[in-house]
Amino acid sequence: MGIMVVGRKEREPFALEHARVATGNEDGEVWQDTTVVVGSDGRIEQIAPSAQAYVPAGYHRIDASGKVVAPGLINAHTHLFADGKPLKAGGQTSPRQEQMALALIHGPVGQAYAAARARASVKTLLNSGVTTIRSLGDAGYEAVHLREKIDADEMVGPRILASGPMLSIPGGHGAPYIALTSTNPQEARVNARINLEHGANALKVAATGGVTDAKELGVAGTPQMDEASMEAVCEEAHEMGVIVAAHAQSAAGVLAALKAGVDTIEHGAPLSEEMIDLFLHNPKALRGYSGLNSTLSAGLPLVKISQEELGISDVVRANSELVADGMVQGAKDGREAGISEGMGTDTAMTFVTQYNTWRELDLMVRYAGFTPAQAFHAATQVNAKNLGLDDVTGSIALGKDADLLVLDGDPAVDVHFLADPKLVIARGWPVWRPKVKHFADIDRLLDTF
Repeated sequence: MGIMVVGRKEREPFALEHARVATGNEDGEVWQDTTVVVGSDGRIEQIAPSAQAYVPAGYHRIDASGKVVAPGLINAHTHLFADGKPLKAGGQTSPRQEQMALALIHGPVGQAYAAARARASVKTLLNSGVTTIRSLGDAGYEAVHLREKIDADEMVGPRILASGPMLSIPGGHGAPYIALTSTNPQEARVNARINLEHGANALKVAATGGVTDAKELGVAGTPQMDEASMEAVCEEAHEMGVIVAAHAQSAAGVLAALKAGVDTIEHGAPLSEEMIDLFLHNPKALRGYSGLNSTLSAGLPLVKISQEELGISDVVRANSELVADGMVQGAKDGREAGISEGMGTDTAMTFVTQYNTWRELDLMVRYAGFTPAQAFHAATQVNAKNLGLDDVTGSIALGKDADLLVLDGDPAVDVHFLADPKLVIARGWPVWRPKVKHFADIDRLLDTF
């Protein structure tokens, strides 16, 4: 895996010279023979035609001739607790088994494992070209702790928005292993405060049931947290300037979450005119609108690959079939309606590896009608805007953090170039020779549909 500098006091300033620059604009604009200069603070301090650029003495000069420099990817829906191999879920557990599992997960051994697993996941995401993540549901606050280390330059990693455990209902999606539960708006508000007090800078609610942890057919998409409770969470978060995501896999769930004021819908469903209007103009959302992350990577493999090869239960397979088509249709509806559609993969779920973020863009192109330029735009500039980070990342601009990729070709023409970045730069810290461990069997099956 690529070299990651740890504990350095100061970044080395550098210049990427003679590059083509893929801007991430929706039209796929490219700047020819351009030099990008990055200062010791990790920010972009100059962008100019190479013939006119001034590179100060002492800056590391990198010849990027024949390469494309692009904004780093933003993955708006990740989890850090697994690597994407099939999850054993969808079965019944006894109360005793559940209590034993909870004691293990939240005990010293489980916490140590979660921290190590999270660190490995973050490292893989970075080496695959993801320079910003939003983690939306983990066992504890391991993503918060990693964010603090990265922000303090104790380790190199992606910028992190960390939700901590998701907010659900008893027996609901994510509960009890990666969720805090509530039965009314007051309890939901308290749980939101608990996460915020632990340092969460994002929150997530479960508006409906999910696929992976459903124990019965029909759970996926069934409304769970009520609108009033979700609104209480949004009020607490928005008061702190924190955005809220909602897991929602049915029309009823999406509509209730939008009415409550959530800032992004995760997964989605076919969109009605009422939903579209709320996406475009949501008075209760933090910034007056709501975004969508369709996470096709989490839905399509579960219905396109044989159940035997996936290693999933009958319940998981059946629930997947209930919601997957709706996620694809929602992605199409969102694109056609001009809503702010970003990109997230739902990493850690079955067959959603930490290194395959580029595949989500490929699915957006092949299944939802995006052009490669539109998909790359969603994964950079749109995600930055939706997450409230567009003043620091998402594009290559003066004063913004140097979150950059060096690629063999233009991802706005062919997103496959994102599968193998030659250099990854996160806030001015370079990751030389980035490498990830591939799961050949999973990649082979993902290539079949």
